[in-house]
Amino acid sequence: MSSAMKLQERVTVPRTAWKLADIFILCLLLVLLSCRVASLGEGGAGAAALVCEAWFTFVWILNMNIKWNPVRFHTYPENLSQRMDELPAVDMLVTTADPELEPPLMTVNTVLSLLAVDYPDVDKLACYVSDDGCSPVTCYALREAAGFARLWVPFCKRHGVGVRAPFIYFASSRPEPELAGDKFSDDWIFIKSEYDKLVSLIESADEASLLRHDHAGEFTEFKGAECGDHPAIVKVLWDNSKSSGTGEGFPNLVYVSREKSRKHDHHYKAGAMNVLARVSAVMTNAPIILNVDCDMFVNNPQVVLHAMCLLLGFDDETCSGFVQVPQRFYGKLKDDPFGNQMEVLREKLFGGLAGLQGIFYLGTGCFHRRKIIYGVAPASFAAIKHEREGSLSYEDLLTKFGASMELVESSRNIYSVEIPPKPMIDITSRIQVAKQVSTCNYETGTHWGEEIGWSYGSMAEDILTGQRIHSAGWKTTLLDTNPPAFLGCAPTGGPASLTQYKRWATGVLEILLGQNNPIIATTFKRLQFRQCLAYLVLYIWSMRAPFELCYALLGPFCLFRNHSFLLKASNHGFSIQLALFLSYNIYNFVEYKECGLSARTWWNNMRMQRIVSISSWLLAFLSVVLKTIGLSKTVFEVTRKDKSTSDGDPSTHETDPGWFTFDSSPVFIPVTALAILNIVTIAIGVWRHAIFWMTIGNHDCQNIGEFVCCGLMIVYLWPFIKGLVGRGRYAIPWNVKLKAWVIVVAFLYFCRGD
Repeated sequence: MSSAMKLQERVTVPRTAWKLADIFILCLLLVLLSCRVASLGEGGAGAAALVCEAWFTFVWILNMNIKWNPVRFHTYPENLSQRMDELPAVDMLVTTADPELEPPLMTVNTVLSLLAVDYPDVDKLACYVSDDGCSPVTCYALREAAGFARLWVPFCKRHGVGVRAPFIYFASSRPEPELAGDKFSDDWIFIKSEYDKLVSLIESADEASLLRHDHAGEFTEFKGAECGDHPAIVKVLWDNSKSSGTGEGFPNLVYVSREKSRKHDHHYKAGAMNVLARVSAVMTNAPIILNVDCDMFVNNPQVVLHAMCLLLGFDDETCSGFVQVPQRFYGKLKDDPFGNQMEVLREKLFGGLAGLQGIFYLGTGCFHRRKIIYGVAPASFAAIKHEREGSLSYEDLLTKFGASMELVESSRNIYSVEIPPKPMIDITSRIQVAKQVSTCNYETGTHWGEEIGWSYGSMAEDILTGQRIHSAGWKTTLLDTNPPAFLGCAPTGGPASLTQYKRWATGVLEILLGQNNPIIATTFKRLQFRQCLAYLVLYIWSMRAPFELCYALLGPFCLFRNHSFLLKASNHGFSIQLALFLSYNIYNFVEYKECGLSARTWWNNMRMQRIVSISSWLLAFLSVVLKTIGLSKTVFEVTRKDKSTSDGDPSTHETDPGWFTFDSSPVFIPVTALAILNIVTIAIGVWRHAIFWMTIGNHDCQNIGEFVCCGLMIVYLWPFIKGLVGRGRYAIPWNVKLKAWVIVVAFLYFCRGD
């Protein structure tokens, strides 16, 4: 292909000044460690500080590895016009788990945005929705959405609508009054009216009335069904092959609620994704799979074309095993008060990952090659393996994929280089087959969840699946378009944010301590060494908690015991500590400013880093340790999504959306205890030095550094200080305060010394 018609371009991002800053801070850390070693005889607090600071140095080196060689990819979808015949079919998979925490109207908007994406041949697209809540309301909402899509999709394409999720579009777009009476204005008013009707129908629907007035028998399969115990339900809500061909066509839409039984482990989201992979395989069997969460709508209608530039644009397909879109959010709270918008993470770390073996699989907004999900290794690695997979016998495929002949045949098409996947025409005829592969015992004795499909064994099934793909030798690419390809909903409030961080940290630590450890994958598979180090940055999230908590406790401990863990100015150690503190914070501050973020955003993220490590990561660490020794088991927690999908403004339902809210979750206990401890020890320290000053007179305060450390920690934990005296949902519950006080008293008791 000539350079003028290239589909993608890999561009190296220069960062010489940042590399020098990285090395400078690393040198300060190493000098600090040498000073610590030289002063080890001065007390146990110094030894504890040495261990913690050695850990911080290790974490800094891991982060340097990721950031060292960032790249970005530019895509040129306009050049696809010469390769339209090569564009593959795409199956779009959406998952939802709970109609209360993930409202059906949110799922509907995501699905409508997917049905309206730009693609030359709509017959090559299909959308599958997994409802793990087995909710007739969700099914009803999607059925009504299919009817509305017959109006919405043509409207979007006729008028070049940019944002194709109706709730965002109608909240941000309105025809000019002087255009009243023209075609667009009339269409806008009509479609808005129809959408309002759709919203009213969905929000007024309830399960009992749907089942009671089901005269047509559409919801018969839901009667008697429970969320955790019901048969498989598969419904074709729209079959595009049966459209009239008058411009109303849009992708197939299929509703799936897999069979569940209390006697079988359903493997959470990974299990749902594997069912969708099988159902889509026996119906349309597209060679490309896009998966999105129910709250992540299409914001750039050309996203599929941009992804094709990366999937088709390399001479070696090994370079683009999957294409990952970074998560961005709509309706963001100003200055990121809960530190979950991940702006700097996306700008700094994701570009660095793209320069290694590739970005992680983030669980949503990802375009996979189906054959990679099926465990196929790159052709450039070990031709023996490739030949073996290309000549798998029917019995081998049965063992890997299960007893469905239709699924085995579809997998043969994907495995074979010579036979292109043939999209099914009549998907309605495959409903019974789809139900067969959706049963809860279908995977028994197969390779699903191990060698093929989404991987089991961790709540972070997305990261584990991506690591398995990298370990097979594939590279992956980052797709960051303008405007952003997808926009999602970030959790708001204290409980939702900390719960999400806890779930992530629990899942990745399960991987690190299990048989899928990336060090093993680097030693015995094809995971590159620097990519292994990059995975470790993520996997040690919860392992950072004990070290950060220990370091945070040194100030109160030394203030209470009248000791010091900070190095003395006499050996220049104090100057090193001060230089390190200032340079690290300036480094982070400049990163935020370079990303176009405010100083308040920087401070909020620094504050949340302290809070998350002492709360979510600490509980994740403890829960995995208890699970490892057989005393507990981890529980998957769905994060509550915002319900304001009718007006596009998630903040309208919160009186003070940027304030921390609290509940009785254990995640708040450690931070509350630390906040109380710092207040108490400062009071004790002030009282002690006041007594010394009154009795001795000229008293040299040796704990000024510890006072500063405790004071800084109080500023970091200020939302919890306010929670101690707050009211309503802004107050820390009394049972949390009581448990925190018990911890504080116990800590002071054991620190009292002789």
